[in-house]
Amino acid sequence: MTLDMLKLNEEGLIKKVSGLELLKRRLLDLGFIPGEITKCVLISPFREPKAYLINNNVIALRSKDAKNVEVELCIE
Repeated sequence: MTLDMLKLNEEGLIKKVSGLELLKRRLLDLGFIPGEITKCVLISPFREPKAYLINNNVIALRSKDAKNVEVELCIE
């Protein structure tokens, strides 16, 4: 599944970051690194963007950018 598919308060383990090199580099710089856990903490009223907690930072991403981050759902 991809990052944009996470529902509110769901956590995902980042497996892979893809996309154009510039976008990929930006996502990695923001902390979306394979092996890290991220959590969807906010969904805006119009469903975009969504905000994700990663490394004690909250990052808002558009769905088209979040689709480039492959995650595995963390089951509690």
